[in-house]
Amino acid sequence: MTDEPVKIILGDTAITAIERTPGRRWFRRSKDRHRVLTHCENCGAQLTGHYCGQCGQAAVDYRRSFRHVIADVLDSFLNWDSKFFATIALLILKPWRLTNEFLAGKRVRYVNPLRLYLLASILFFFAVNYGARDLRFEPGKLGPKDRAELEADLKKGDLPPAAREKLEALLQESSPPADSSPSLNAPSPLPTAASPHPGARTDKQRQEYGKIGERPFVAFDQAKSTTPFERWIEGRAKEKMGEHGTKMGLFIATLFSNLPYMMLCCIPLFAFVLKILYIRRHIFYIDHLIYALHIHTFAYTGIMLIVLATIGLNRVAPGPIAGWTIALLWIAFVVQIFVSIRSVYRQGWFISTLKFFTGGLVYLVVLLLALAATFFITLVIP
Repeated sequence: MTDEPVKIILGDTAITAIERTPGRRWFRRSKDRHRVLTHCENCGAQLTGHYCGQCGQAAVDYRRSFRHVIADVLDSFLNWDSKFFATIALLILKPWRLTNEFLAGKRVRYVNPLRLYLLASILFFFAVNYGARDLRFEPGKLGPKDRAELEADLKKGDLPPAAREKLEALLQESSPPADSSPSLNAPSPLPTAASPHPGARTDKQRQEYGKIGERPFVAFDQAKSTTPFERWIEGRAKEKMGEHGTKMGLFIATLFSNLPYMMLCCIPLFAFVLKILYIRRHIFYIDHLIYALHIHTFAYTGIMLIVLATIGLNRVAPGPIAGWTIALLWIAFVVQIFVSIRSVYRQGWFISTLKFFTGGLVYLVVLLLALAATFFITLVIP
């Protein structure tokens, strides 16, 4: 029998639990602790389903195991159930049907277009940044000024670890050899003739910059910067890319990180292009926007699948078979987009073909302008 002072200290409830279940592990929560909510925790109304009929709050008990909480988060963000997989399957096989079903009001069985696009965009641009991580933009042989600039950047201490490693590796790889001859980069004398031949300036620049493998990645001509705006742009370019392109890799990585925002801004522009192309059909802009979200999601998903198939085919299949299969996959990818336009807007083959190429050309110009604007913003933002 347990002593009375011990019961007072530990509590009757704890002693009873230990005595009744001697083999029970401590800190293990029983299954009966998961409550079944009968009334709304927000307004107190009686529940008749998964949501309160008075205030709309979900009847979810968050005081449970962590795995159930994670499942709820995934279900809220991804709808990770048959709805999600049905949406992905229909998006890959028949993207036009997904848009038509959503516009027809059958929305409960499919994932929201914006949520689906955000998921595909995150995966796609993560893969793009991961693939671009191995790209190397070597500026060639570093001069004393470039080396001093890189060493000053390393001493600041505000660079990310990955960028610091790249700069350190660049300084080590481009260290000048002990037996390097100074005559390789020495400028040659100018021609003494009154009218030099047309290639004289090119030969002079080639000799000033040295051999092909030792030339700078980017060269700025001070003589051509005449206006204050040009000098300001040149200063920003030197700061972001380095004097001779020594920071080009970091600049490209920053540019790639801004591409998801660029594409998110281009989707309303693509919907506007569709609105202009089908202005006589009197279709609401929101319908074009839904189709734009679906077709961009299909593009991201299709490109990722084709790239994965390309990697796999190049490893297991012979060269000609892999090449033809990859070509067929890209053709099927373009055909899917064309069929989706014809099926969503329900026009003939000729009109659909004409608008497919016209809209594609216009949107290509929009993408190029958006890419130029992203490049400029990445260049000028500190």
